[in-house]
Amino acid sequence: TKQNILVELLTFWKNWHFRLLLDLTAKMKFCLRWKSMGVFVTARHQDEEVEMTRMAVQFELEDLNMRPDPEPLLTEMIHEAAYRENTVGLHRFCPAENIAKMSREVLHSYLRNYYTPDRMVLAGVGVEHEHLVECARKYLLRVLPAWGSVEAVDVDRSVAQYTGGIAKLERDMSNVSLGPTPIPELTHIMVGLESCSFMEEDFIPFAVLNMMMGGGGSFSAGGPGKGMFSRLYLNVLNRHHWMYNATSYHHSYEDTGLLCIHASADPRQVREMVEIITKEFILMGGTVDVVELERAKTQLTSMLMMNLESRPVIFEDVGRQVLATRSRKLPHELCTLIRNVKPEDVKRVASKMLRGKPAVAALGDLTDLPTYEHIQTALSSKDGRLPRTYRLFR
Repeated sequence: TKQNILVELLTFWKNWHFRLLLDLTAKMKFCLRWKSMGVFVTARHQDEEVEMTRMAVQFELEDLNMRPDPEPLLTEMIHEAAYRENTVGLHRFCPAENIAKMSREVLHSYLRNYYTPDRMVLAGVGVEHEHLVECARKYLLRVLPAWGSVEAVDVDRSVAQYTGGIAKLERDMSNVSLGPTPIPELTHIMVGLESCSFMEEDFIPFAVLNMMMGGGGSFSAGGPGKGMFSRLYLNVLNRHHWMYNATSYHHSYEDTGLLCIHASADPRQVREMVEIITKEFILMGGTVDVVELERAKTQLTSMLMMNLESRPVIFEDVGRQVLATRSRKLPHELCTLIRNVKPEDVKRVASKMLRGKPAVAALGDLTDLPTYEHIQTALSSKDGRLPRTYRLFR
């Protein structure tokens, strides 16, 4: 979308996003003073730098299509399928034909509409709150930005509408190796269902469910914390040697969410791979073993606490939570919510999720890919099996 293109350009454009990591309180006043000047410096950038930014975005698009890791592209496709032509389903990556259309005026228009005080959060870690407020008032208030002080217009406040559907991209995946060692030709499938937003109470049970599914690549060496006892390892990768990947992802937003499973296998076994994934989705709504639930809750808590040992992560967590929810849940509150998840909670949210339409993304050789209707039928059945098909000729 136009907005996402602008975000990419602005990110490359000297990173004028208002994000500061203040390691020393003594440097804070200087940083905030510099930051308040940045809005003026933006106006003095030369057109050559905008052109260099266009070239950088063009390079990233080319790199996206050449890299052997399909996960970024599949994530884009599954959102496109799940939210057809609205909100998070719109293109996150810039279409190549739109790069040349971006100009200083267009960038300023975007900044004028979306870089407004009510959409910003100034976060600080390791600094007294009163001192941070005092510096913010001194260096950030009454500063005229380069894009002017005209009131914002055309702000998109659309609410995500889940549609379900399929997004397919036929591509030769036999020559993606970047080195002398060839990478096996694989077909990549991602199947997803609508979950919930991070504002809802069911967000924590969905996070536990996602951790319980786990998964990863077939080349993982294991070890503590690798999730080798998650369902996708035990039921999929350990039982089917031809599966190269089976990983669960949970994307959650302010007004919607998407839980999906990414799987990779040889193109000749695509149908069997899809059926294995649909069976795993059906099993989510079945009986939840207490031991695997406790393991998933412990692993989720451990991951949360280990991440929050880093100050930059705490800094980002504070900013994101306040920006999204106007408040911040402390780590011990989140740990309590995780501990309170019961087997019936996981079964309830999974059963509710399975009543919706699926979203499917497929990349590679799709000759044997089942139809969307067959995948939907499998997810509506009791055992997750695809309808049998009969061919007179192959």
